[in-house]
Amino acid sequence: MCQSLMSSNSNYNAYLHRKAGAAQVDVTPDTPQFLFGYPHCERTSTSVHDPLLASAIYLSDGQSGTLFVAVDVIFLTKEQVAEARGEISQQTGMPAEHIMITATHTHSGPITMSMLSNSEDRVVPKPDPTYLRKLINGIVDAGTQAFKYAQPAEVGLVVSEVHGLGTNRHNPAGPSIPELPVLVARSTQDQSLIGLMCICSMHPTVLHEDSTCISGDFPSLARQYLQSQEGLNDLVVVYHMGAAGNQSPRHVTRSNTLEEATRLGTILGKAFKSALENVEYVSDWNLACKVEYADLRLREFPSIPEATVALEEASAFLEHLRTSNAEKTEIRTAECSWFGAQETLTLARSHLDGRLEDAVRTCLPAEIQIVTIDSWSFVGWPGEVFVEYALELRQRYPEAHLITLANGELQGYLVTPEAVESKCYEASNAVFASPDSPRRLLDITTEMLHTLSTANAGPDA
Repeated sequence: MCQSLMSSNSNYNAYLHRKAGAAQVDVTPDTPQFLFGYPHCERTSTSVHDPLLASAIYLSDGQSGTLFVAVDVIFLTKEQVAEARGEISQQTGMPAEHIMITATHTHSGPITMSMLSNSEDRVVPKPDPTYLRKLINGIVDAGTQAFKYAQPAEVGLVVSEVHGLGTNRHNPAGPSIPELPVLVARSTQDQSLIGLMCICSMHPTVLHEDSTCISGDFPSLARQYLQSQEGLNDLVVVYHMGAAGNQSPRHVTRSNTLEEATRLGTILGKAFKSALENVEYVSDWNLACKVEYADLRLREFPSIPEATVALEEASAFLEHLRTSNAEKTEIRTAECSWFGAQETLTLARSHLDGRLEDAVRTCLPAEIQIVTIDSWSFVGWPGEVFVEYALELRQRYPEAHLITLANGELQGYLVTPEAVESKCYEASNAVFASPDSPRRLLDITTEMLHTLSTANAGPDA
């Protein structure tokens, strides 16, 4: 390899300018925090089981650079992302639209934003501004350090598989994505590993309301497993959540404990290790970045009387299951439907009094970001997205991989028409219309991918 590179100064210079850097920064709160993710539950942290991190990987092909930052929190707002991007851009000179910042979506971390659907939940406080400052600073530090530490690198892209983390939330035999896209960067000088980035389409919700430990849930414990392996102690792991809106560990967990989160984390960690053992590296990779924006249409909300009746029915059904000793998973699904009915009532009220309009203004227009690395495309959408839309995207472009909760959130889920018809929790919680809104994102993404693929193919394509 060295001989062929040395044969041409221009090729050798381009090779040297292909760089990668990675860094992780601890963003664990210093004080007890309200743990956000489960309604009507006074849940303040009492300990730290595993640290929350902002993990970053920077890539440059010599002509253009991109930065991915994944943060162990439940949500990041569009405003928070804009602030972090702006500071990183100012310190590095990198265009803000070349930076993707995502939330891993742990339900065992601090509240980071005000969700309109939870605004009438009396136990849910406002986010702690002191912690939010630490969070933004951590994201900026991780991003700038990854940029600063960049070194000549080659990258590998491989699709592994992971089974046993969970299933479709509503139908264990329903649509899911077991594939685990993995990008790995390593030094061209000594072949030491720099960073690993993955997309996993599963909700990180092993830990439930009774856990008061700060934790990144199974993704964080997968990272710990991988970093415990010989020679991998310093490997930065950048974990993105894929299309997991209707994907959950619910049907595979034996309990909702830290031990169970560790078990699932070990499964995922072993999948990471398998990917590392099978990845093939290239030294002449190229990248491109593209961003577009989309306005999304609001869903139709029921009247207050209709929403009130739906809540009463959901409450009665849940009580029936509890008193008849139904299966645990069936009760949990009914609990979520009850939560959703409460949130629908809140959204219906907010639609009438103007609060909904204010909330929507904070997350629109929705950003669609695409980063291509050779033949692969990493597609970033905000919000929690049903897996069917990622599968449809992959049918259109097999090497396009959807990352969700990217560069903001959408105050809820992007669901399918079937979810709306069945009145499931996610549809009750949604703010934007289905299928109009996710299909708009899908169509714009397809157009962007077509433009990028045409440009990469050159004038003779």
